[in-house]
Amino acid sequence: MHSVVDQLFLELTEGKTDREARISIFEKIRDIPYAIVPRLISAENYLDILKIGKGSCTPKHLLLAALYEKLGLTVLLAVYPFKWADVEIEFPSRLKKQADSLPDDYHLACKVEIGGKLVLVDATVDLPLRILGLPVNRDWDGVIDMLMPVNPSGDEQLFHPSEAEYINNVFIDEAHLAFFDELNYWLVEVRKTLSCPE
Repeated sequence: MHSVVDQLFLELTEGKTDREARISIFEKIRDIPYAIVPRLISAENYLDILKIGKGSCTPKHLLLAALYEKLGLTVLLAVYPFKWADVEIEFPSRLKKQADSLPDDYHLACKVEIGGKLVLVDATVDLPLRILGLPVNRDWDGVIDMLMPVNPSGDEQLFHPSEAEYINNVFIDEAHLAFFDELNYWLVEVRKTLSCPE
């Protein structure tokens, strides 16, 4: 395993019970600001999320799976088709128009075996983005299923983390890249409004 993962694992779990460690790992990854960086959407590059300090559902959950496996937990990668147009956000008109024209995309989360059952763990949305009305998993108890920020438009598919390289073989076209750029810019602007005094 990568030494950066080992170091982060130690930092997040040392001196904690298993439940506290699960929560600590989840909160650390959830708090990485959400942004879509296409080169991080791969089993080879996801760890760069720690260098650039932002990322989307795929690198966040690949990192979460790696850390939870080090904790001795059974983890599956859960993939859900969804449509950006169906995400419950009031997009600016230009973004809404782009979202309406995109085909299905894919959301990645984790299913983690806790207490003998598979629990949905979703660290996608960081706390500041709750201003958009997205479901932010804020006070997780380390045991129950979480909310997802998307409404799946099809069936869940489960993969072992060793199969990660096969998950996101989705062609990212120019329309997606333009949407991602616009979305990331808008999210930066949203965050600026949060840091401004009222």
